[in-house]
Amino acid sequence: MRLLAILFALLLSTLQAEEVGFRYNGTQLRANLEKSGNWPKGPVVLITHGTLAHNRMEIISTLQDLFAENGISSLAINLSLGLNNRPSSMYHCPTPHTHKHTDAIKEIGAWVEWLKYEDVKNIVLLGHSRGGNQTAWYAAEQADSSVSGVILLAPQVWSAEYAAKDYEKRYGKPLQPVLDKALSLVKAGKGGEMLEHVDFIYCKDSTVSAEAFVSYYRPDKRLDTPYLLSKIKLPVLLFVGTEDKVVRGLKKKLDELPQRPANLETVIVEGADHFFRDLYAEDVVDKALEFVHNKAQGEH
Repeated sequence: MRLLAILFALLLSTLQAEEVGFRYNGTQLRANLEKSGNWPKGPVVLITHGTLAHNRMEIISTLQDLFAENGISSLAINLSLGLNNRPSSMYHCPTPHTHKHTDAIKEIGAWVEWLKYEDVKNIVLLGHSRGGNQTAWYAAEQADSSVSGVILLAPQVWSAEYAAKDYEKRYGKPLQPVLDKALSLVKAGKGGEMLEHVDFIYCKDSTVSAEAFVSYYRPDKRLDTPYLLSKIKLPVLLFVGTEDKVVRGLKKKLDELPQRPANLETVIVEGADHFFRDLYAEDVVDKALEFVHNKAQGEH
């Protein structure tokens, strides 16, 4: 009987799924909107994906389906990554990279405004991986009064030392010479100049603008999500997977915080990897639903 109910709920959510979009700074943005019975009253969960990814990848689609099954509307945004009307697929590495890490923070803000225009008054932000850092950054510095809570799923951690070591391990060459060249171009007002045959994030032998490279690699404490937590005034629910091999050291960094924020709740998911597959996604959503109803909604 429960299986039939789940299938019916998923069918209903599919029928209510809708691709939405608008132009922002000359770029067409896209998102997948799953409307449930609480639309537009809310809470509505605004979901941001991870590095060079998209809004229909497995973890994002699963989260939207599970939220819909439980009567919660959600909006999974597809970050433009500098491309007009970017499709829901992984960023194609040979495509020149002009996107900056901070672009996503602005686009999250733009989608919050779009939801407000749709008469949504209670928004809960959710970000995965790098999208978790970008979500936390937005919440720390720009959060709108319509945002009532923040959910961070395996959010990015960062240090200049680790970034340099990881770059050299991945590509067999040091990071600093490339970063120095990009920094000098940005300082000279030539941030839009393209660097060719540059290894960048997950993409080998790419074409990257100087300002894009600087945005992802220049030392900035805000790239480290634990650093941002004390600056977020909203309730925060943060998930750590014990088998996460992508975001390493998150729990250690949280344990070493000088002062644990009173508004932070951390959930350790035993056995979960970076993508919280299968039953782990259900565990995440069960806890997220409790947070949405009992914390974020109650304090809004």
